[in-house]
Amino acid sequence: MVRPDREPRLGVVVEHAELNLFTMDPSRLGESVSYIETRLRPVVESQPGNLGLSLHKNPQLGVAVLEAFWVSADAMRAGEQTVAPSRDEAVRRADGTLTVERYAVPVFEREGPVRADAGVRLTRMDVEPTAVDDAVEVFGDTAVPWLAESEGCRCLLYLVDPQSGHTISETIWKDTEAMAGSRSAAAAARAEAVASAGCVVRGVEEYTVAFSSARKA
Repeated sequence: MVRPDREPRLGVVVEHAELNLFTMDPSRLGESVSYIETRLRPVVESQPGNLGLSLHKNPQLGVAVLEAFWVSADAMRAGEQTVAPSRDEAVRRADGTLTVERYAVPVFEREGPVRADAGVRLTRMDVEPTAVDDAVEVFGDTAVPWLAESEGCRCLLYLVDPQSGHTISETIWKDTEAMAGSRSAAAAARAEAVASAGCVVRGVEEYTVAFSSARKA
């Protein structure tokens, strides 16, 4: 767990995101999602500098990813002090586990509304910390135009930790069918990222959206 205190050298102000990975008994997932939406969500969204949340779920595996977006790293750290007790209660209620990661978000493109049950793909990739800016540039030059033209693509984000080189490509699709139809093209895009930016792909995850209020700064 690391903190992106050093901004990418992009020449623009970027927002930040705290990614919370919950794992639990699949039979408890519905209860946990309900608690997060009705109890945790209002607490987070009321904090100064918050830019909304997205909750993704995989009911078969009992996994959920809660993303909280913030205008800055300082706002994210300040909000953590208020949000942590409610977040920890969500974990306790489900007898689950929690992993917290923090990222800068230099790319956030939205092509349409994001509704419940939309498809979400997270691709985890690592680069050398000194190459993070190059990876962001490659992503913006290749993935963004391709996804903007892809049928059913609703949202595209690129999350980076400049200190560790951990990055996440996140794409949101209008439904799970559109996401499934994009898998071959997504595989080609990953190969391009590896060839152009020297990325190492660490994993690919797929979810559905429980809710999303995330917005650009």
